[in-house]
Amino acid sequence: MDDLELLDWRERIARLHLSGLDLAGFRAERDELFRWHPQSPLPVEDRPGFTGLRYHPANPDAVVEAPLRPASGTESIDTGGPDGVVRYRRVAIADTPWGPLTLWWIEAYGGGLFVPLRDGSCGSESYGGGRYLTDTVKGTFGRGLTVLPDRRVRLDANYLYNPSCAYDDRWACPLAPPENRVDVPIRAGELAYHG
Repeated sequence: MDDLELLDWRERIARLHLSGLDLAGFRAERDELFRWHPQSPLPVEDRPGFTGLRYHPANPDAVVEAPLRPASGTESIDTGGPDGVVRYRRVAIADTPWGPLTLWWIEAYGGGLFVPLRDGSCGSESYGGGRYLTDTVKGTFGRGLTVLPDRRVRLDANYLYNPSCAYDDRWACPLAPPENRVDVPIRAGELAYHG
């Protein structure tokens, strides 16, 4: 039944990301899903008293448009978990005000766009390993990253979120590679989790 619960979790995440909710409504629904769903990344013992994740206030300056330039090459990242080595192909590089960020394509059945990043707030305000702007394999469409015409993207860092391993050691997560590490703190999105 765990596989069907995981399927349900991913469908609910995708529907949430594609919904018409504003940022506050999105966060409230996400918190509720984290509280009750059997596939929540929260430790089971944290769920009964869970009142919500911690977030930066909405930050309009965290929404940017960035031109894309070509990128090439493939990286292999060992997640250390059951996924083992995962291969990622560079799709493009977004030239953001925070610094260049590589957009990755997961080289597996079905694939998916993946944008992990580690900014200057990681380790103090946000999870030390970094956060994700999008991971379409997990259903995070249309909030953190939107493809625009003319080789551009819209990035909304208000939707930066922690990988599952930020909540519980039972999860293994691919983290931001060196080329997706920026020095500037991005004070938007999810803060570090304190269970």
